[in-house]
Amino acid sequence: MHTRRTFLSAAALGAATLAAAPLVHAQTTPGDVLPTRGTARRTALPTNPAAGPRYRPTSRVGLGCAPIGNNWAVVSEDDAQATIEAAWDGGMRLFDTSPWYGLGRSERRLGHVLGQKPRDEYVVSSKVGRLLTATRETPKVSWKDPPPFDYRYDYSAEGTRRSVEDSLQRLGIDSLDIVLVHDLSPDNGDMGERWLEYFEQARTGAFPELTKMREEGLIKAWGMGVNTPDPALRAIEVADPDIFLLACQYSLLDHQRALDDTFPKLAAKDISVIVGSPLLAGFLAGRDRYLYGSQPVPADANEKRATAQRIAERHGIDLRTAALQFANAPDVVSAIVPGSRNAAQVEANVASMSVVIPGAFWDELREAGILTANAPVPKAA
Repeated sequence: MHTRRTFLSAAALGAATLAAAPLVHAQTTPGDVLPTRGTARRTALPTNPAAGPRYRPTSRVGLGCAPIGNNWAVVSEDDAQATIEAAWDGGMRLFDTSPWYGLGRSERRLGHVLGQKPRDEYVVSSKVGRLLTATRETPKVSWKDPPPFDYRYDYSAEGTRRSVEDSLQRLGIDSLDIVLVHDLSPDNGDMGERWLEYFEQARTGAFPELTKMREEGLIKAWGMGVNTPDPALRAIEVADPDIFLLACQYSLLDHQRALDDTFPKLAAKDISVIVGSPLLAGFLAGRDRYLYGSQPVPADANEKRATAQRIAERHGIDLRTAALQFANAPDVVSAIVPGSRNAAQVEANVASMSVVIPGAFWDELREAGILTANAPVPKAA
């Protein structure tokens, strides 16, 4: 059985080849793990410099905690705990969660484990915008086996304070490090065009309240957690955020708009980016879904993925490893938070960050039209 101990033993070999098995092109069921291929170097997970104009988490690789909220499939309590412990054992110290993930289940599971860790050694990012209330009729949601809670949107100052307090109760900790205004975006099916009304509520409510909480020292940073760039770019015109979690916007297969427009505008204000869904919600690991199912698979995505897989195989690495390291490369990026639903997936993601990727691999991706000319790539070892 693949355990954290076997992973750590393998990592200690340093330059040993991580996997000699043939490339597996697809995950077939939730929880599958594609083999990590390539030569490892002895190194810890990447970190950010200690000082800067705005707060950045120290860890550049964290755990996305949507899967342990039962996203797409049920995760057992044992697997959820093992997932978080594997992240800790692998060196991850950034954990991104939300009240929305499993209607509170993700926060409760995360807090159960982190409550046993030194509070000054990890960073928790959670979100505001939805308030949960107990109900006998749980609404229809994407989360599997949801607990008996309903939700309502509230981006007011009062709702923001209450959301933070509720998260602290579920997590069992005394503070949040990063607070993100969640899903305030036109791709949110609950909102549609009404997102502009909710944005105005946030402009006069959540945004100044979070700035006040930062100034009071209750949180270290705030921003937005959204799947499209427009809300983030609108926010920097009317408020003073520090950091954005941008999901579905920067990946090996889709990065041009971020590099040409979003990233430069954020960097000009010293705002950093946490990259959510660096594997396109599993597409770059072979799943059929693209992002979160919010849009159909683009016409050329399957062909681009197949081309990238063939190039990766020629250079002796796997596509997941390339995708994670690529997402972590830009200077404006302060972290990536790939989601995992079991310990083995976490261990594989940690292992991917130690693989040496030949420079010729990135050159060939550019020649094939997978990477844009201005796309940053990991520095050579």
